[in-house]
Amino acid sequence: MDMKTIILVGVPMDAGKRRQGCRMGPDAYRVAGLQEALTDLGHSVQDQGDVTPEETGLTDHPHLFSLPECVGWTRALSTTAQAAARQGVPIFMGGDHALSMGTVAGMAAYAAQVERPLFVLWLDAHSDFHTPDSTGSGNLHGTPVAYFTGRPGFDAFPLLSATVPTDRVGMIGLRSVDPAERSALEQDHAMLADMRSIDEHGIKAPLLAFLDRVRAENALLHVSLDVDFLDPAIAPAVGTTVPGGATEREAHLVMELLHESGLVSSLDLVELNPFLDERGRTAKLMVDLAASLMGRRIFDRPTRSF
Repeated sequence: MDMKTIILVGVPMDAGKRRQGCRMGPDAYRVAGLQEALTDLGHSVQDQGDVTPEETGLTDHPHLFSLPECVGWTRALSTTAQAAARQGVPIFMGGDHALSMGTVAGMAAYAAQVERPLFVLWLDAHSDFHTPDSTGSGNLHGTPVAYFTGRPGFDAFPLLSATVPTDRVGMIGLRSVDPAERSALEQDHAMLADMRSIDEHGIKAPLLAFLDRVRAENALLHVSLDVDFLDPAIAPAVGTTVPGGATEREAHLVMELLHESGLVSSLDLVELNPFLDERGRTAKLMVDLAASLMGRRIFDRPTRSF
């Protein structure tokens, strides 16, 4: 196994939605032993502490929740992601999923600088393909994919120096997609694997097909792992629970295949709300999954104590 330099970045962001608690996520990952798990695998791990959002001077929006804060986080995280990617493999410990507006924007800019394309694997119950104009809730954690793929309506946000074309986005685990998102996705060419297709054909085939494309284009791969990708029976600590998600074994298989591919250049861990957890079980599972992604094998995995 190739040893890597892993850069842990805390993102205590709680601006993408009204239900609060995700700001505690970075410390929950630290308490659950993320750094220790990765160090035990032989990697060099640096925890750079928590990012803070930039000041924007924007005023509150009548419909969009915490627009100024989301813009400030996006600016700060784009800069942070570019710097961290030059040092190693960044793992962004969130924080709500709106953080991916900044992390993916930064990774796309970095990929352009090294003259390689960027692909994004979106492990989530939701497609997060709303724009500020289409979101009914006004919660911006439902918009990051629309932002970094260059859809219109994000005038308040930083102008992207590089976008990720929609056909370089793979979504696995979908089971809650709003009509406006569905209509937009039908016009684009993202790789979509909802839970019905996974039930029928398994989770391995669409993932390997997507990874083959990443490898063929000599691309970087950013993985964004939302807690609600998992079934809430095993991962309750998320404010957007949707029954019927990935099992623990399916999730570990995804992580193990990603590790074996050698393609992952950055990772988001998002939407963990420790306030909703049960004795830390979700945080521990997410740490286990990150460890699988970075090389822990199934028979090396410790028994959890809860």
